[in-house]
Amino acid sequence: MHVFFFFFFREIQQCLVDIGDKDPSFIGSREWIGAIELSFVLDKLLGVSCKVINVRSGAELPEKCRELVLHFENQGTPIMIGGGVLAYTLLGVDYNEVSGDCAFLILDPHYTGNDELKKIANGGWCGWKKAIDSKGKHFFLPDKFYNLLLPQRPNMV
Repeated sequence: MHVFFFFFFREIQQCLVDIGDKDPSFIGSREWIGAIELSFVLDKLLGVSCKVINVRSGAELPEKCRELVLHFENQGTPIMIGGGVLAYTLLGVDYNEVSGDCAFLILDPHYTGNDELKKIANGGWCGWKKAIDSKGKHFFLPDKFYNLLLPQRPNMV
């Protein structure tokens, strides 16, 4: 049996106020909710603990690929990436142990259209991203920090 929980933005804001992370004026605002705040919400509302990886620069993210592979192998949960100027959901990594080359399977959580897989994939809302593409463009900005939120599955007896 699967149980799914959906929370409205206002409930998430209220949770952050209730735990003392935000002032009451936060409710109804369009203020950023980052990886750290999301870890508080997951813990409070769902009892899900999280590991947080702080990366001072987007250029350092490829150095975390081995650790991210282990997370997906052992936990299998999506990773929220916050910081810089945007937020992303990391669904997987393709890591070459020999070359150290790494690609990130990114889902952009800002997509608001219909559930049309072709449109989502072709529109760049979900796909494999290299840290630096063939044109030298950085996907993760080297002058920005990032927090990676790795939800942990509950330990079952």
